[in-house]
Amino acid sequence: MREIEQMKHQFMRTLVGMTVLLLTGLAAADELNLRVGVTDISRQVYDLHMIIFLICVAIGVVVFGVLFWSVFNHRKSRGVEPATFHDSTKLELAWTIVPTIILIVMAIPATQVLIAMYDTGGEDMSIEVRGYQWKWQYKYLDDDYNNTLSFFSVMSTPREEIYNQSLKGENYLLQVDEHLRIPTNRKVRFLITAEDVIHAWWVPDFGIKRDAVPGMLNELWTIVEEPGIYRGQCTELCGKDHGFMPIVVEVMPEAEFDAWYSSKVSLDMARQETIGDALTHEELMAQGESVYGTYCASCHLANGEGVVPVFPAIAGSAIAQGPKGEHLDLVINGVAGSAMQAFGRQLDPAQLASVVHYQRNAFGNDVGDMTQPQDVINISNGQ
Repeated sequence: MREIEQMKHQFMRTLVGMTVLLLTGLAAADELNLRVGVTDISRQVYDLHMIIFLICVAIGVVVFGVLFWSVFNHRKSRGVEPATFHDSTKLELAWTIVPTIILIVMAIPATQVLIAMYDTGGEDMSIEVRGYQWKWQYKYLDDDYNNTLSFFSVMSTPREEIYNQSLKGENYLLQVDEHLRIPTNRKVRFLITAEDVIHAWWVPDFGIKRDAVPGMLNELWTIVEEPGIYRGQCTELCGKDHGFMPIVVEVMPEAEFDAWYSSKVSLDMARQETIGDALTHEELMAQGESVYGTYCASCHLANGEGVVPVFPAIAGSAIAQGPKGEHLDLVINGVAGSAMQAFGRQLDPAQLASVVHYQRNAFGNDVGDMTQPQDVINISNGQ
């Protein structure tokens, strides 16, 4: 009898402990659960998640309830003799039919959500999203402007904040220099691809995610009703700086977006018209320092010393102090089979010329020559 009483007390203590743990877990459920999000798709995904979760909880309660009841009421101390049957047709039919019905019940809403997620037709605008190590390129596919509006979005979290725990801000590793902007209440289709390795474009508040695979186009869509700034990340392990590839989408009221878009296109077209103009040494150095900090410093470091032998130093290097044409060719075309990317498709002639000029005249190199956008254009044209 004493053993039975001890088992009962142990069972009650376990039950109380599990109840306290459950209540504590419920208090933090909002932090651990999926986000409801701000789009119809994200809400459908959340509702589907909760339905399946509750079904699983109900199954767990029933199964473990029967298990605990059976163990407690058929223990050896009560003199219960084990059954001797080896099979039961009724039982086997039950545990085949019941799970099948449960799966069908779950499959119906899941299929409806999937169909809605892949319905990319009837879009109001399309945006190409192209992943690079470790940045995103966005191109607005608007025939009215001949696809001229294209830009890169690069993480802008300061390097000192990245490596200093005490300086971490609210949006640590989730800040970019250029937001992707879309309007409210319009269906936006995203064409997802990659230039080098597999990436994944994910914005949790939109309830969408899709792999960015080189040579392939995957599609996503969204309609956002509320203006705001929504953040995401690359969710594919794409290299050493995988965690430095954030996504920031700014959703703007329709009229505000239209005004911004027209202004952005006009500025871009004006910049294209002067892309080959000669720049002064001061202009090249100022722009080059900015480009270097955005695109080069993560590998070659801010002081140009690099991480030998993986990322060669620029300070005192044979390339930076050698023939200008070879230096430009390296930056434009990259080095196959190495971490040195080809920046010819990522930067315009002015940016390429300025960053090469900066490298050749900073970090103690002081070569003294001038690198102009026309030099980049000549090399790109094979001259």
